[in-house]
Amino acid sequence: MMIDKFKVMQETCKSFYYAYEVDSTGHLTKLFWSDAVGRRNFEVYGDAVSFDATFDTNKYNMIFAPFTGVDKHDKCVTFAACLLSQESVTDYSWTFSHFVKAMGRNPVVIVTDQCAAMKVAIRDTFVAVNDLVASKHRLCMWYIMDKFPMKLGNRLCKETDFMEKMKTYIWSSIIEIDEFEIGWGAIIKEFKLEENKWLSDMYAIRSCWIPAYFRNEPMFGLMRTTSRSESENFFFSQFHKQGDTLCEFWLRFQSAMDRQRNETVRLDNESNTSLPTTLSTWFIEDDAAELFTRAIFYKIQEEILASCYDMQIKRMSEEVEGVTHLEIRDIKVKDKLFKVSVSRNHAVCSCKKFVMCGIVCRHAFCGLKQIGVTKFPWTLVLNRWMKIAESGTSSDSVSVSNDYFKMQQTSLKLTEIWFDFRQVVNKAGVQLDRLEYVQKTIKQLNTDLDNQCGDFVEFTKKDHMAAMLGKQPIGEVSILVPNICKNKGNYFKKKRLISEREKALTKSKKRIRKCKKCEAITHDSRTCPQKKAAQKEVMPVDKPAESGLNV
Repeated sequence: MMIDKFKVMQETCKSFYYAYEVDSTGHLTKLFWSDAVGRRNFEVYGDAVSFDATFDTNKYNMIFAPFTGVDKHDKCVTFAACLLSQESVTDYSWTFSHFVKAMGRNPVVIVTDQCAAMKVAIRDTFVAVNDLVASKHRLCMWYIMDKFPMKLGNRLCKETDFMEKMKTYIWSSIIEIDEFEIGWGAIIKEFKLEENKWLSDMYAIRSCWIPAYFRNEPMFGLMRTTSRSESENFFFSQFHKQGDTLCEFWLRFQSAMDRQRNETVRLDNESNTSLPTTLSTWFIEDDAAELFTRAIFYKIQEEILASCYDMQIKRMSEEVEGVTHLEIRDIKVKDKLFKVSVSRNHAVCSCKKFVMCGIVCRHAFCGLKQIGVTKFPWTLVLNRWMKIAESGTSSDSVSVSNDYFKMQQTSLKLTEIWFDFRQVVNKAGVQLDRLEYVQKTIKQLNTDLDNQCGDFVEFTKKDHMAAMLGKQPIGEVSILVPNICKNKGNYFKKKRLISEREKALTKSKKRIRKCKKCEAITHDSRTCPQKKAAQKEVMPVDKPAESGLNV
């Protein structure tokens, strides 16, 4: 049924893309899909994409993996999704190739966890062919940082200042590569971790997850936001259940997309109909309130206020060909000077926050304020953060989606009509005159529709379900439901292997049962030694048996 619905949707809307594969026995093994709205969103927000595989979303244990980005409200936005029966290089390569085919280009940066199969598939799929630019693969920092206590031990990570010192160099996006190398080496030497294999492996792939190595690449919050992948997983877990069939899964997925897109509409309305409160007297803040969405404006406002209160200009050169060079000290960053070059139309800072996040930094704002700029330079306005971000998308992707939206609106209108009809009947109650009035009105509507539309075509309940779920297949079904899959994130007959650390944590959370009599933890009140001893003390001595003969 799910595949048949996709076929109907593709016939209705040319921008709905889907692909699937079956095994030799006809069971579904792979499924990929993306609608018109997802493709339009990728056109605007598809520079940095997160791909994360979740589990336990359907009764067949197929992997559900959405392609996620960050929209103009700094919220997660879904471009496409897939269901896979295995976590192999072949399956991921198939998915990524269809993603490129559906979207028309590679993402600039793709962020994943440390799955080895994904790494190989990305390297082989998102390549520079057919005038496409190869994607850069980065690892999500949250997954790696979450492993530190497990790999190095809780004593080192929680009872010493090791993690605080390490985070100073790992999380910072304002340090250079040389500074990270020196800082990492010093911490490893201080805590005598030179022989730790896991840390050595993480250091070997440092260019894939340490921000100091890709400060010239746009990330838009996907790398440093620790909760981005987890929040997306939690969002979908509110809709999906482990026992869902494919049809139930698809209906729940549509509900999740409706909520996500309705939230975007709400935030759009909030940004377009009101202006946030400005806190400074600088006119550039008023421009920012007009240009950017509410969430992004608050981030820019924070930078503007910091530029007014936390910056100290240590050196300022003469203007040469319209460009002024400054050295600025941030009082919240010790022992570091930021080099800023500003003109009336542009600003460049050595912290490179604008390159990574698309938001002008406080050091650049300080330089712009110093030379008297009052209007927000258009070269520093990134389209993806503007209120009108989607207005520059191709008209084709928008127009072809109208038919699909029309089908959804028709189904919604039918539901509303039935609801209104039941309300009318309920209001009529059992009063004969009201019921006759309702019947007369319905007959009149029937006559009017016959006069307007000619022959009346009955719309049955089956037709109504077909409009919502797609038409029933005619003849023999060639695609069977998936076999129950076995993947690393779910249970299949046997439970997964549990580490000693996890066993200890689980045991520590259990309530310790004590004996109610002596409060010992080695036994309960039924087998308490004190209870047995007390019973022996009060037990009566057996009397000798009396003879049955009378003298």
